[in-house]
Amino acid sequence: MLALMLALGSSLAYGCADFLGGLGARRAHVLRTVMIAAPASLTVELLLWPVLGASFDAGALGWGAASGVASAAAFALLYRTLAIGPMNVLSPVTALVSAALPVGTGLLAGEHLGAAGTVGLPLALAAVVLVSAGHGAGSARPSRHALLLAVGAGAAIALQLICLHQAPADSGVAPLIIGRAVSSAVTLAAAGLMYRRLGPERPAYALSATAGVLDSVANLLFLLAARSGDLAVVAVITALYPAGTVLLARCVLAERVHRGQLAGLGAAAVAVSLLALS
Repeated sequence: MLALMLALGSSLAYGCADFLGGLGARRAHVLRTVMIAAPASLTVELLLWPVLGASFDAGALGWGAASGVASAAAFALLYRTLAIGPMNVLSPVTALVSAALPVGTGLLAGEHLGAAGTVGLPLALAAVVLVSAGHGAGSARPSRHALLLAVGAGAAIALQLICLHQAPADSGVAPLIIGRAVSSAVTLAAAGLMYRRLGPERPAYALSATAGVLDSVANLLFLLAARSGDLAVVAVITALYPAGTVLLARCVLAERVHRGQLAGLGAAAVAVSLLALS
């Protein structure tokens, strides 16, 4: 139950972070947004170090660095994807890809589900698909380029989560600190190489920083959830984060929420209940 609650918290934080990051990337080049978000995330994780502890052994360093490279790619691809829009279609596509890879990894690693979990897991994956049902009348269709970016973002997120899960369980927040330091360095280096192509627009500092802080909270909650539960279950619950993005897009941007998406939210609630019983 604890792992489930932590995964739900992670999902909510990711959904809010993605919405704010997508808005920020609409106002300036995506790298300008990530240049603010990534260091803000690193600051949060450094503040958590004295509270939660950190052990910088070889496993934490290696898996943390790998997660950082994946995180940098995920930040850039995801925020660019959401900036192109429509958010209520592309965010769930990303989530489905980000869920499928860790779920497959967990099951291949020998994780087993009870009877309720056997039903709840595929239902949760179906819920992610239903939440992405944004092709009805009045909904913009995403371009092929946007869809490819969404798939790439999902794969990068999945790799980040898998690497965090592989880090030693007794390493504290060390994998998060190393990962965010690496992602910040990669982002700043990319921004330096592409400086002339970033444009004159000033980044949305508050939006970008808040997105980074929320992303850091989401990563921490995922790490704690993965250490206390099965990766397959934790990953698919975390991947329900588009529900938050979709609802925020509806409330703030007036993007339409369709019946299929509402059905997906209901299916997600049932799936979470079944997984809690697993």
